Amino acid sequence: MNEKNHTDIMIATGMLLKAIGEDPEREGLKETPNRVARAYLNELCAGYQQEGEIEKLITKFGSEKYNQMILCKDIEFYSLCEHHMLPFYGRCHIAYIPGKSLLGISKLSRLVEVYARRLQVQERLTNQIASCISERIVPSGVMVVMEGIHLCMRMRGVRQQNSVMTTSSLKGVFMTEPHAKAEFFSLLRNGQEF
Repeated sequence: MNEKNHTDIMIATGMLLKAIGEDPEREGLKETPNRVARAYLNELCAGYQQEGEIEKLITKFGSEKYNQMILCKDIEFYSLCEHHMLPFYGRCHIAYIPGKSLLGISKLSRLVEVYARRLQVQERLTNQIASCISERIVPSGVMVVMEGIHLCMRMRGVRQQNSVMTTSSLKGVFMTEPHAKAEFFSLLRNGQEF
């Protein structure tokens, strides 16, 4: 953790508390700037510090001649909307058809985590995950679908309590072969109706 960044966040948090009419010195808020700094640096925005670790996350294995779809669904994610710095969270579903390499399955959720733990918009987040997989292992195709609940839409503004935003990013055969996309949705539903 960078001490200067920690101090800067503490100062900014204290200023914010004062600006909204709070007393940063009252008992319940004395440690808030420190807690906020730790939360942002160590958790909420930790993805910025992990950018250099992406190569380590992409553990590749020989494909063993496997050329069928691999789907990992319901990967939970938590992020912060860059427009209001409020949370959005949900599920990410990733499918790929291997080329010469397979990914370590746990690496998919770690990759989602690296990109989600920073200020984001869901559209960019979805595309970053798909692009990273596509560029690093060069599969026949990648498809990422994300379903997100945005507190900036539920807590403020239009206050739509049941809204869910769905985004997708398709690469390779998922763009050109309709049956690949249909298989993705069939596997995703797994016999259940949404």
